[in-house]
Amino acid sequence: MENIAYIFFQFIIYSLIGYLAEVIYCSILQKKLVNRGFLVGPICPIYGIGAILTIYSLNSFKDNPVIIFILGILITSALEYYTSYIFEKIFNNKWWDYSNRPDNINGRICVGNSIYFGLGILVLIYLINPYLDILLKNIPNNILIILSIICFIILFVDLIWSIIIAYNLRTRLIVAEELKMAKLKIIPKIFENKHKDVLSRIKFKSNRLIKNYPNLAKNLRKELDSVRKMVVDIKSVNKKQKKK
Repeated sequence: MENIAYIFFQFIIYSLIGYLAEVIYCSILQKKLVNRGFLVGPICPIYGIGAILTIYSLNSFKDNPVIIFILGILITSALEYYTSYIFEKIFNNKWWDYSNRPDNINGRICVGNSIYFGLGILVLIYLINPYLDILLKNIPNNILIILSIICFIILFVDLIWSIIIAYNLRTRLIVAEELKMAKLKIIPKIFENKHKDVLSRIKFKSNRLIKNYPNLAKNLRKELDSVRKMVVDIKSVNKKQKKK
């Protein structure tokens, strides 16, 4: 139990560090504060997973930084690639896209970023993790377990809530994409009737993910506005019918 709590707390800390690095990097690129992350909380689990994978799989190569660097690139790149693939299959859209860079592979990863990840793994293994290891080992086991349980509950609730938000956004994007592809803007009533049940379930309570990942709604702004109007109209009609 102590080992599980220890590893999980490492995961949480590195997910937080990854989130901060992502926010700083993207904010510098866009010259404004950019909130990043799939979850509501300030963590990016992909960084935590990548850190745990590299720390425990590359520990036996600590005497050879070149091997650490190369394997670090391979592990983190594979993680980023397949996370992008899985997210695209589940949520029907690309959450990040490097297609505009010449060193990309299917838009999911790019050589430049992979090199940065490799350098990050060197810093992680030789500088950050040894100090974090000392810090965590000084925390009593019972306190570490309690903190891990609290973090797990918060993370679990956040994950469920974020999945609900993402699926709601997925539905909106699918409908908007079909609206664009079918070119039914001139006859919106036909389109509205076709998707009446789906549209009635869509909620426009949050656009956090669109702000965090602008690529999700790229080229669909007008269609999303049309979908929003349809949803408002349908729900307005439904309310009137219920009152009757």
